[in-house]
Amino acid sequence: MRKSKRVGKPGARYAALLAGTAFLTGCSVGPDFKRPSVWSPAGWQTHDKNMAGDRPAPTTSVVVADPPETRWWGIFNDPELSALEDRVARSNLDVRLAGIRLAESRAQLRITGADRYPTLTGNGSYAYTKISDKLIQRGLSNGLDDLPLPGPTLDAAKAYAGGVSTPALNIWEDGISASWELDIWGRVRREVEQGRANVTASEEDRRSVLIMRLAEMARDYMLLRGTQSQLLIARENQKTAEETLKLSQERFTGGLTTQLDVENARAQLDTTTAQIPNFEQQISQQVNAISLLLGEPPQALLAELEVNEPVPPVPPRVPVGVPSELARRRPDVREAEARLHAATAGVGVAVADFYPRVTLTGALNFQSLAYRDLAFWPAAAYNAGPSISLPIFQGGRLRGQLQLTKAQQEEAAISYQQTVLSAWHDVDNALTAYGAEQRRRDQLASSVDAARRALDLAREQYAHGLQTFLNVLDAQRTLLSAQQQLTTSTQTVSSNLVQLYAALGGGWEATFPARLDADGMQRTASR
Repeated sequence: MRKSKRVGKPGARYAALLAGTAFLTGCSVGPDFKRPSVWSPAGWQTHDKNMAGDRPAPTTSVVVADPPETRWWGIFNDPELSALEDRVARSNLDVRLAGIRLAESRAQLRITGADRYPTLTGNGSYAYTKISDKLIQRGLSNGLDDLPLPGPTLDAAKAYAGGVSTPALNIWEDGISASWELDIWGRVRREVEQGRANVTASEEDRRSVLIMRLAEMARDYMLLRGTQSQLLIARENQKTAEETLKLSQERFTGGLTTQLDVENARAQLDTTTAQIPNFEQQISQQVNAISLLLGEPPQALLAELEVNEPVPPVPPRVPVGVPSELARRRPDVREAEARLHAATAGVGVAVADFYPRVTLTGALNFQSLAYRDLAFWPAAAYNAGPSISLPIFQGGRLRGQLQLTKAQQEEAAISYQQTVLSAWHDVDNALTAYGAEQRRRDQLASSVDAARRALDLAREQYAHGLQTFLNVLDAQRTLLSAQQQLTTSTQTVSSNLVQLYAALGGGWEATFPARLDADGMQRTASR
C-alpha cells in the first residue's frame, strides 16, 4: 500500500498540473473589446424650410424612410448605367487590388492561427564520415571518453582505437520532433483575435473601394450625359443663330437694316459654334474616364456611349432607410470599428509578453552505423519535457511596446468617432444639396421657358421692324445661358442623388455581402 501511494502521488500531481494548465489556457490577459455605441437622430433632416410652412415643398423628388435599394443605380431606370455599374466590381483595378489585400490579410491570419497548434517536424540525414587519426591518437593518451564525438562515432572510434588509422563510417539518422507553446495567458488567442479583426477591416475596405468606384462611375456617367446635352443645345442654338443671320441678311438686302446687324449676327453664330469643339473634347475625356474605371484602354467605350442620351432623371421618391442603420451600412464605419477591435486585441498581446512562455518539446531520433539497423529500438534516442522562458530584463522594450499599443488603441477610438461624425456630415450635406439643387433646377426651367418666349417675340418684332437687332442678340444669349444652366443643374441633381447614396453607404450588399462568420474566414484545415 505504501508503494502504491508513493506511485500515486506523482500521477495526482500530473493530473492537477494538466487541469491547472487547461484552466489557465482559457484565460486571456488584456482588455476585451466592446462595440462602441453610436448616436443617431430620430429622423433625417431635409433642411427644406417649406416643409414646415403652409405650402408644399417645390422639390419633385423627396426622401422617404423606406428600406434603400441594394442596387441603387436601378432607380434611374437607365439600362446603360446599370450595365456599366455591373461591370465595376469585376473590372475595376482598385477593387481588384482591394481583393488582393483581403487575400493577404486572410493568409496572415492563417499564419498567426498556426501558433495555436503543435508543430511536428520530420528529419533525416546520412553522412559518410572519416575520423581524424590525430584526434584518435590524442584520445588514446587522454581517454576516448573525453572526445567531443556523437555516440555512434565515438563507439566506432573506440573499436578502431588500436589501429594506426580509422576507416570511414556511414552514419544514418532519422526522427521526428514536436513543439507546442501552451497559450496560458492568451497571447496567441489575442493575436488571432487581432488577425480576425484585420481581416474584417480588409473586407470593409474592399467594400468602401467598391462604393467609391460605383459612385464615381455614376457621376461620370451623369457628367457625360450632361455634356452630351450641352452639345445638343449648342448645335440647336447654332441653327437658331444661322436663321437669325439669314434674317438679318435678307433685311440688309431689302435696305431695312445696316451691315452692323449682319456682322453682329455672324459674331453670335461664331461664338455659339466655338463652344461645340470644347464639348466634344469633354465628351471624349469623360468616355476615357469611364473606360479607365472599367480597366479598358482609351476610347474603348466610344461606340457604346457615343449615342446622345439625356441625363437620367431622379425618381419622385428616394428610399434612404432610417438613421439608426447608417453606422452598420457604411463600410468605412465598420472598418474603423474593426481597426479599433484589432488595436484592443494588440494591447492584450503586449500585456501577455510580460508573462512566462511555457513550451512542450519532444524528439525521437534513430541513429545507426548501418541502414538496416535504423528501424530497431536500440538505435532510438529521445527526449521530452517542458521549457519556460521569462523576460527578466528587456531594457524597457516591453513597457514601450505596451505604451505603444495603448496609444494605438486610443488613436483607433478617436478615428472611429471621427469616421462616424464624418458619415453624419456626409449624409446631412448630401440631403441639403439634393433638395437645394432641385429648387434651383425648377427655377431654371421656368427661366428657360420665359427666355424661349422672349426670343420668339424679339425675332418676330425684329422681322416687322418693331425692335432693334440688339434685342434679338440679347434674347439669344439669355436663352443659351439659361438652357446651359438648366442642363448643368439637371445633371447636378442626379449627381447629388448619387452622392447621397454613396454617403448612405449602399451598393456593396449584392456584390460583397456580409459573411455569417464574424472573422470572414472559410473554415478549412490548416497545414
